[in-house]
Amino acid sequence: MPLLPFHRNEHARLKQAVHRHDAGLGAGALERLFTTVFKGLVYPQIWEDPGVDLDALELRPGARLIAIASGGCNVLSYLTAEPERIVAVDLNRAHVALTRLKLAAARHAPTYEVFYRFFGEARGKANLAAYDRYVRPHLDDETRRYWERRDALGRRRITLFARNLYRHGLLGRFIGLSHAVARLYGIDPKELVRARTLDEQRAFFAASLSPLFDKRLVRWAMSQKVSLYGLGIPPVQYEALASTGGGDMAAVLCARLERLACGFPLAENYFAWQAFARGYAADGQGPLPPYLERAHFEAISGRTDRVSVVNRSFTEQLALEPEESLDGFVLLDAQDWMTDAQLGALWAEITRTARPGARVIFRTAALASPLPGRVAPEVLGRWTYLEDRSKELAGRDRSSIYGGFHLLRMRG
Repeated sequence: MPLLPFHRNEHARLKQAVHRHDAGLGAGALERLFTTVFKGLVYPQIWEDPGVDLDALELRPGARLIAIASGGCNVLSYLTAEPERIVAVDLNRAHVALTRLKLAAARHAPTYEVFYRFFGEARGKANLAAYDRYVRPHLDDETRRYWERRDALGRRRITLFARNLYRHGLLGRFIGLSHAVARLYGIDPKELVRARTLDEQRAFFAASLSPLFDKRLVRWAMSQKVSLYGLGIPPVQYEALASTGGGDMAAVLCARLERLACGFPLAENYFAWQAFARGYAADGQGPLPPYLERAHFEAISGRTDRVSVVNRSFTEQLALEPEESLDGFVLLDAQDWMTDAQLGALWAEITRTARPGARVIFRTAALASPLPGRVAPEVLGRWTYLEDRSKELAGRDRSSIYGGFHLLRMRG
């Protein structure tokens, strides 16, 4: 399916998704600040585990899927399951451009090495030459303009791939700032990736990282809603996250970071490498997202035309889809942002477009699903919540930053 143009009402959609209060001081001002910063690149890498997603979705060859794009990593990784069609939607124009760039590079890079250097290492001037020669001619006009727009220093935006993409975007800068704060207290988070065993990972966290969350400056910063904008967390989601620790955000984040640092061996968890080393292991000698693994390159390259990427909301796109036409729905954590009315509209469209046996997956900052009591019983009653399976998959999610993983299956 061809790529579709960016929609011109991106900012209006973001406002609709985030704003709950009138403009002015307080909550309304914080919401408007969030929509301002969220318009740029937020996630150079998506922070949901694609292995867990694929196990939950149980996609069969020929399946049809709709997913929030974010950084595009998981959308490309889903291609390993041989779906017939994926629609990737996102309110953020930068994420749309990044996903389209990844698809074009996967399709037209002449070798795996060129593709890996571009998105696995994401630094070096050779990536700019590869972009100009192999990728640029195949981009739609909107995406090309996005990557070739120049900054105040006259650099094309595509030069992010010569300057380490993973140190940019809101998330990249947030991780960099976190490292800087740790170094103020004499701690280098990069030392974690030198650990050779889980016991060594746990020992480093207990001795070096955990004590940081008792520092007055850190506790004060974590108590400010704006401090987590770098994680893409709007004010309403901040409140849900804080509620899991009785309002003590520092304690919540310490527990989530402990799981990221110690819950899985470093040889299996590329999310830990991104958080603590600010990039993947050198020379591809560590864990990678499925789309970056050599074994999947040819398959993904040959299936990129099955993905369309659109700058729309999930509900808007579903309204364009035929009844009973989709097998999978990937909502990430978007429902944490939604009002009751938005949730109701979304689930009415999900239910209309779902085939019998279709699956919906999503994550939440808190532990519980936001659906009971907020989505009409006659709609929710058509779905089975797979509670035990959801808890099992949550325990396997290597990104470790969410409270809950949730899986529902369409009855019939």
